[in-house]
Amino acid sequence: MSQMINRGKELIRISPKTATKLEYSTNDGRTWLQRFSGSSCGDFHDLTDNGREILAQTSKGLYYSTNEGRTWLKRN
Repeated sequence: MSQMINRGKELIRISPKTATKLEYSTNDGRTWLQRFSGSSCGDFHDLTDNGREILAQTSKGLYYSTNEGRTWLKRN
């Protein structure tokens, strides 16, 4: 797992300033935009591309997203 993943034409990363936020870049990391901002998942620790979904290890457990990190659901 890592702090940043390559997903299609985007890079997605855990914000280096706030671990509850995710950012994305469409220009190889030259500029970053906010993708997800919320505390419902806790702090993001690691991201991995799992094919049809993104997995995130957080301070509140394992979460997954099927829409490029816009929303997250807890994996039971």
